[in-house]
Amino acid sequence: MTVEVLSLGCRLNLAESESLRALLSGERDLIVVNSCAVTAEAVRQTRQTIRRARKARPHARLLVTGCAAEVEREALGAMPEVDGLIANAAKLDARAWNVPARPFAPHVAHTRAFVPVQNGCDHACTFCVIPQGRGSSRSASVAEVLRDIERHLGAGAREMVLTGVDLTSWGHDLAGEPRLGSLVAAILEAFPKLDRLRLSSLDGIEIDGRLFDLIAGEPRLMPHLHLSLQSGDDMILKRMKRRHSRADAIALVGRLKARRPDIAVGADLIAGFPTETDAMHAANLSIVSELGIVHGHVFPYSPRPGTPAARMPQLAPATVKARAAELRAAVAAERDAWESTLIGTPLEVLAERDGTGHAPNFARVRLPQGAPAGQIMTITPTRIEQGLLA
Repeated sequence: MTVEVLSLGCRLNLAESESLRALLSGERDLIVVNSCAVTAEAVRQTRQTIRRARKARPHARLLVTGCAAEVEREALGAMPEVDGLIANAAKLDARAWNVPARPFAPHVAHTRAFVPVQNGCDHACTFCVIPQGRGSSRSASVAEVLRDIERHLGAGAREMVLTGVDLTSWGHDLAGEPRLGSLVAAILEAFPKLDRLRLSSLDGIEIDGRLFDLIAGEPRLMPHLHLSLQSGDDMILKRMKRRHSRADAIALVGRLKARRPDIAVGADLIAGFPTETDAMHAANLSIVSELGIVHGHVFPYSPRPGTPAARMPQLAPATVKARAAELRAAVAAERDAWESTLIGTPLEVLAERDGTGHAPNFARVRLPQGAPAGQIMTITPTRIEQGLLA
C-alpha cells in the first residue's frame, strides 16, 4: 500500500482527509491519522486507531495530525506507534509533509461532497477544546469555494455540503464582512445546475436574514437544519457560554417551519454537563419534542483538559451515561414517529454507493437493488426496515 488516511471526527476532517490523499498521493508506505479531540471518547478512538493501524502495517511510517495532535500532543507523541506529528494548522501545506504541492483533484467516494468553507473558532464555550486544536476563525473566499465546488461537480458529485467548525461565522474576517447567506446565494447563482446544497451544523443565533430566507424558501437548499444547540436548559446554556437561549431556538425553528413545513431539524446535545440537575436534564429531554429533533447527535459530557467546564462540579459517569441514553431514546422516538409520516410520500432520493440514499430532509432510504450511485430517483417508501425507509 502507499498512502492510507484514517479520518476521525467531523465532516471538516473528512473533507480535509480527501485533500490529504491528493496531496500525499506520490508517497509510499505512509499512514496518516487525522485525529479528533472533541471528547475524551474521540481521543480514545484516536489512540485505538493508531494502534490498529500500526499492527496492520508494522513497517509503514505513521504520522498523526488533526485536533488531538494539538490538544494531546505530548501524549500522542509519546506513543511508540507514532513516528511524528503534523500541526493541525499546517496539515494541508505541502511543506509540512516535505512533498511537492499538487492540485486537489476530488475523489468522489460518495455522491455528496463536503466543501470546507471555514475553519477555527473565536468563541469560548466552556466545554470545548476546538479553538485549541484549530485556532481562530478563518474563512475561505467566495472564489476559493466556487473553485472547490466546480472541481467536485466535475468529478460527478450531485450534492454539496458546506462544512466548517463554526460555519455561520463565515465571512467575518473577509473584506466587507459578508454573511453566510451571501455565500450560499453566490453558490446557487454560479451553479444553476447544482442539484442539491446542504449546510452542516449552524449556530442559530448567527443565521442572517438572507440565509434564513434561503433556508425557508430555496428548493435547491435542502430542508434540513442542524443546530449547534448543546442544551435545552437556559442555566446550562449560560454555564456553557452559549449565546442563545431555549426560547431563541424554539422561535427560530417555529419561524422556519411556518415557512417550510417539511424542514427536518437536527441538533447537537450534550448530556450530563457539570452542575446539571434532574430538572435541567428534563429541560434537555423536552427540547427534543419541542423542536421535533429527528437527527440528533448526543454527546455524553467528558471533561477536556484546560477548559473551564473541567473545573466545575462533575456528575458521576454513570449519571452522564444514563442521561445520554435517555436523550438518544428521546431522539429515536421522535425520528420513528417522523419517519412513519413519510410512508407513502414520494421522496427525491440521492443514491449513494452503499445501497442507501438520502432524501432532501436527510431521511435515509433503502434503494432498489442495482440503483446506480449518483442518480436522483423518486422513491415512495412503504415501510420502515432496520431503521431505513424502504
